Amino acid sequence: DRYQRRVRETIHALFTKNPSSVISKPRKNFVRFSTLTMSAGNTWTKEVNDKGEFVRKPTTFRNSISKDSTFPPEKDRYHIYVSYACPWAHRTLVVLNLKGLDHVISHSTVHWLLGEKGWEFNESSPDPINGFDLLRKVYYLSEEGYSGRVTVPVLFDKKTKQIVNNESSEIIRILNGEFNEFATNPSLDLYPSQLRSQIDSVNDWIYNGINNGVYKCGFATTQSAYEQAFHLLFKSLDRAEEILSKNRYLTGSQLTEADVRLWTTLIRFDPVYVGHFKTNLRRLVDYPNLFGFTRELYQLGEVKKTVNMFHIKHHYYASHITINPSRIVPLGPDVNFDTPHGREQLH
Repeated sequence: DRYQRRVRETIHALFTKNPSSVISKPRKNFVRFSTLTMSAGNTWTKEVNDKGEFVRKPTTFRNSISKDSTFPPEKDRYHIYVSYACPWAHRTLVVLNLKGLDHVISHSTVHWLLGEKGWEFNESSPDPINGFDLLRKVYYLSEEGYSGRVTVPVLFDKKTKQIVNNESSEIIRILNGEFNEFATNPSLDLYPSQLRSQIDSVNDWIYNGINNGVYKCGFATTQSAYEQAFHLLFKSLDRAEEILSKNRYLTGSQLTEADVRLWTTLIRFDPVYVGHFKTNLRRLVDYPNLFGFTRELYQLGEVKKTVNMFHIKHHYYASHITINPSRIVPLGPDVNFDTPHGREQLH
């Protein structure tokens, strides 16, 4: 383990601004510098336990939006900071568009590269609300001296200059239920009362095995941690494949938030996770029902426009230098999500 840690630290140092000054120093100073620079921005280097397992930490801001509360639903009051690359942020964009709320709640994206300073804004991806160069500064508005994780998505209140919520699973429920008076598609209910227990159950095993499972494979630093996550991932994918061989969606004939949550991982599976995170037992295209399900949701106009494959691929391959130190972004695979999905026959 000490040897593997030393290798990771060496790779990291080679991509810092002044690697020679780091490598030439004694080991003790080298480790101190490496730890400080890593802790500035990237979560995957700080969320690995002693067993080499990636353990995602909980989000911090957990307020909601509701009438007669500090944060009531209002048109043009809220903004969502996202990354087109991030599957957690992506789910909020999908729900925002499916509900027809893109004219009610604005959104913008950070730059695709996640470097040592964390998520950044620049000329191609500016901050239209506060004019900041770093997403961390948005967090400082809500909590002076904030030192926790800086993640996307961020649901931000432009009126009070506060973060309302940065937990994607809660933001999509806020979007689903609290802005219907302004939505162009208010009848769409992604969390219907009669299916909630079933949705919650599906969400649980898909999050642990698939959504977070790919990250547990990719960020594992021991063989045993990787293999444990790997086996659970494909056991969970096989389970989802079986369900979707009989049902059009995960809980039956109705599209729900469970489908959205699974889909944002599947759309990234072959382009990124198979190679970059070593989840290569089977590809998405090897699962006829999962692949058809992914194509069906992709082909919804409001969903397709949320996919930016350039951001997705460049983020993962160029940001995770401990996994891909060359930062070379592969040109393939060529996955066609526009071919007929054939899911209409299922109910």
